[in-house]
Amino acid sequence: MVASRRSSSRSRPVKDKPKTSPSKSSSKSPKQTKADWSSGAGFLPGRETVGPLALMFATPLFSIVLWYVSSVLNGDFMAFINLMSSNPLFLYEIWPSWSGPSSYESWSLILTFMSFQLALMKLVPGKPFYATMTPSGHVPVYKANGMSCYIITLLSLAYIDAADIYDIARVYTNFGHILSCLNVFALLFCGMLYVKGRVAPSTKDSGTNGGVVLDYYWGLDLYPRIFGWDVKQFTNCRCGMMFWSVGEICFAKHSMNLNGGHLPLGMWINVVLQLVYVFKFFHWEMGYMCSMDIQVDRAGYYLCWGCLVWVPSIYTSHTFYLATNGPELTDVQGLVIFVMGMAMIWMNYDCDWQRFIFRQTKGDCTILMKEPKFIKATYTSGGVQKESLLLLSGWWGFSKHAGYNFEILASFFWSAPALASGLVCPYFYVIFLTILLVDRSFRDDNKCKAKYGKAWDEYSEHTPYKIIPGIL
Repeated sequence: MVASRRSSSRSRPVKDKPKTSPSKSSSKSPKQTKADWSSGAGFLPGRETVGPLALMFATPLFSIVLWYVSSVLNGDFMAFINLMSSNPLFLYEIWPSWSGPSSYESWSLILTFMSFQLALMKLVPGKPFYATMTPSGHVPVYKANGMSCYIITLLSLAYIDAADIYDIARVYTNFGHILSCLNVFALLFCGMLYVKGRVAPSTKDSGTNGGVVLDYYWGLDLYPRIFGWDVKQFTNCRCGMMFWSVGEICFAKHSMNLNGGHLPLGMWINVVLQLVYVFKFFHWEMGYMCSMDIQVDRAGYYLCWGCLVWVPSIYTSHTFYLATNGPELTDVQGLVIFVMGMAMIWMNYDCDWQRFIFRQTKGDCTILMKEPKFIKATYTSGGVQKESLLLLSGWWGFSKHAGYNFEILASFFWSAPALASGLVCPYFYVIFLTILLVDRSFRDDNKCKAKYGKAWDEYSEHTPYKIIPGIL
């Protein structure tokens, strides 16, 4: 192991003098002034009303456009652009041919899947996990049963197909309808969350963003729960991430049907790499419940619509494309892509593991067989002074978000079986993920600067780059 617990004496920080942040966190109710910690100041501009409005108009449409390009235009985005440029009314004219949200089968699939996940969240046993205390003193508690639910879901999917209860390949043929239905459901669901955040927020950590548009987009409630179910764990983990694996398996079944029961090498590589990645996610689910998505981003369109629609649409787009358009790979090509993909997934996991073991032991561990270097940073939360340790060793001395490099490269390699056959379409997820993580690195940097003050400046002197040393 490159990181492990250590039984010897505690390691010493780079500097023992505590650093204090000049800012103080406070909880705000929806009726109070605008909260500055919901969206954060990232790399991308237009984070106020115009940007969210544009995204709420464009992203539901694009989720269907991407499906249309893959299923009708064989993944040729240039053909779509040429059609749009030659006929500005192209989208309007083809709209009647697009899959709408009136499919009984699609609604049945969605509601059955969601109901099954809700049942698993309650019924499958798991140890309680106590997340980080919020500024208001609230400690979110989750049931750590994600891995069990993931395995049960995949085994259930295999049984449904093997027993001829339902042909899971129909998820591919109905995917346009499914996305349309998910769009309707998610938009209404976010509306319900807006009303709940206004009328009955679950904790004191809720707050307004300064207007209806921003409140709908960024959300009001930080830790919403409905009848005991945690909303973010449901939308982000048990719907979005769970469907990521379910969808790709269904698309693989469609590919097998087209190839006489044989799954092409490219599809094998694409599906297996993603199954490993999502397996890693559910192994790490409780760590995710302490991430920016959960602790900073409130439950609104950005997060919940994104996990209910954007993840099923965009995160599976390369698999959807490969199911019918994938080129033949040589054994050498397949081996190189698979080995590199697995290596990137492992490195991404190792980054998380180093930080996890460091936090769990409060620095009393070894990283790369050495005592870790770190900076002590103090901050004030809820009127109480607290301390964090900022890791400078291992991957975390390479850059502030070294894991982002490996996450982007992993997504590239599981998309790589498309080779150069579709260019933009099978690689759109890689493009999107790169933009998302670059923006997130700026948001995180600004958040930590406000939280830790001079200690973060000192940390940045040791580790100046956000993602790629020498570049960013």
